[in-house]
Amino acid sequence: MKKRLHISILNLTCIATLVVLCACPRKPPIPLPRPYTIEVPPHFPTILNIPADNPMTIEGVELGRHLFYERRLSGRFDPNVPNSGMSCFSCHRQEHSFEIGLENLNENRRPVGLPKDTIPGIATSTAMLPLINLVFQHGGYMWSGMVHSSNTNLGWDLGEYKVPAQEPFNFKNLEAFVWTMIVAPHEIHGTIEASVKAIASTSKYPPMFERAFGTPDVTIDRICKAIAQFVRTLISADSKFDRFLQGRAQFDDDEIAGWMLFEGETGDCFHCHGGSGNLLFSTYGFSNNALEDANHKHEHDRSSFTKNPQDVGKYKIPTLRNIALTAPYMHDGRFATLEEVVEFYSTGLKWSPTVDPNMKQVHQGGVRLNQTQQRQLVKFLHTLTDSAFITNPKFSNPNN
Repeated sequence: MKKRLHISILNLTCIATLVVLCACPRKPPIPLPRPYTIEVPPHFPTILNIPADNPMTIEGVELGRHLFYERRLSGRFDPNVPNSGMSCFSCHRQEHSFEIGLENLNENRRPVGLPKDTIPGIATSTAMLPLINLVFQHGGYMWSGMVHSSNTNLGWDLGEYKVPAQEPFNFKNLEAFVWTMIVAPHEIHGTIEASVKAIASTSKYPPMFERAFGTPDVTIDRICKAIAQFVRTLISADSKFDRFLQGRAQFDDDEIAGWMLFEGETGDCFHCHGGSGNLLFSTYGFSNNALEDANHKHEHDRSSFTKNPQDVGKYKIPTLRNIALTAPYMHDGRFATLEEVVEFYSTGLKWSPTVDPNMKQVHQGGVRLNQTQQRQLVKFLHTLTDSAFITNPKFSNPNN
């Protein structure tokens, strides 16, 4: 009799427990992130630079867009102080094809980083490279190409602040730009810990991280991956030139003449920057474009990464898409206008031992375009401006 009573009580206890459990509201499972498909423009490369450990997702791209414009990323944001903090957008502005614009540079045409305590903002050592169509690049990022899958370096010793020599602090892909931006003295000049804490402490971001990565944990690895996903969507391919090739726009006589100069040996632009046969408008290789003579000391050229003396004076060949929006020009920002650039290639070339063989007219200082030809070439370069890209709401500040 006692045994039966014991069993009955046990059964009742189990039933009561099940009733309580069933009555508790269950949190619905977090949906899996949805794949984001990059739409490759016609005649663009189809092999994309997307690392296997950071697949593109709709939720990841949206999180990255918010973080790209988030001043809390600096770890020194005060909502009561106008323009405090710093984000990627501080230097990469949509209206300038995600470069900073001449009006936002110092007297030496350099971007200036965020002040820290009593330390004023520090200027960058080089000019900026365009932040567009990067998903199609495979030869390395930055003027030297050091951000590349072949780079085995981990961490960063900045003296004041040491980034640990471990993953994810490598220099292999776009993800590396985020953490280096945070700690670089000429950019945010902060700490990864402060940036992660500032993002994690908001009510907005943990749910977004959960939708993008499965849990609400905010980590530097996830911050880097999300922003890199967004940057990979910054594809520009709807300029007047594109519409002309597609029969949706017409060139005037000067634009046609400028195009012929660009594509032919007279202007000699196509060897490095492509054209109708290379719609990225860059080989994305590295070239010594005769900017300096043999006596110049280079600090951030290709050889600074490869240590190969044959790479002295070689720098990344930037795309010419949206070139009219991305002044100043050259790795040191020495030219403020396209007219100055075209004049340089006409009369200002200087010989050095590693000058690119394609600079065939270096012995006479350049291609010697007359004033009419220079004007026509500049007019053609303006046809590479993609107005829809710089106003596309998919790339704009979500907080506006």
